[in-house]
Amino acid sequence: MLVLLLAVGAAVGFLAGLLGIGGGMTLVPLLAILFAAHRFPAAHVVHMAVATATATMVFTAMSSARAHQRRGAVLWNVVLAMGPGVVLGSLVGPQIASALSTRAFAALFGAFTWFAAARMMLPSRATAVRRELPGRAGLFGVGAGIAAIASMVGAGGAFLVVPFLGRHDVKIHNAVATSAALGFPIAAAATVGFIVAGLRATDLPPWSLGFVYLPAMAAVVVASMLSAPLGASVAHRWPAAKLRRAFAALLFTLGAYMVWKAIRG
Repeated sequence: MLVLLLAVGAAVGFLAGLLGIGGGMTLVPLLAILFAAHRFPAAHVVHMAVATATATMVFTAMSSARAHQRRGAVLWNVVLAMGPGVVLGSLVGPQIASALSTRAFAALFGAFTWFAAARMMLPSRATAVRRELPGRAGLFGVGAGIAAIASMVGAGGAFLVVPFLGRHDVKIHNAVATSAALGFPIAAAATVGFIVAGLRATDLPPWSLGFVYLPAMAAVVVASMLSAPLGASVAHRWPAAKLRRAFAALLFTLGAYMVWKAIRG
């Protein structure tokens, strides 16, 4: 299992840097497969996969954001304005997620990833009106809503942050970089939320901290932090259209797996 976790971590870290997704939405289906294969309690497999993926994002998002910042692409004024709402939403989301069954949780994950992919694939609507970003109160509210949804599905929020910023005339490379920076407070607060939510479960495997499975978190973090800067480097060499298509294709694939898992039970 260790070798597989290291390989998964390297792939997830690269994608985190490439797409600004924090790695969580990529990691959740893979961890769910591994946890099920090792006979973790079926009622907690998806919850543990999401919680563990979220915990790894604390580290991968930090590494990815640092790599993007070296290129001056992070819009820190947006990060600071959305940050307080992001923390609030990230604490609430895991409490809602912990109340859902495994099948419902898998269906929710699949639905959100498909929604995000569809949004990325829709052609931009030409308009002569420039849409400016909301003020601080508006960004606080948007941050809280995005973080609540993202923390429920183990995501860094890029599947909502990137389209939101794109609709407000933020270039795709800046949107990806800013979403990577926002992934850190989302992951940190959501990890605390999943730990608290998991304390109510009594049948979790050894080395679990709430719903977070610590051995998997450690292995993925080591490999992903090494590969995230490489992904960020590739992202800044790719044209915007290619980056958008890659993002959408990945989300469609992950969503399909989780919907299949929800149907299969």
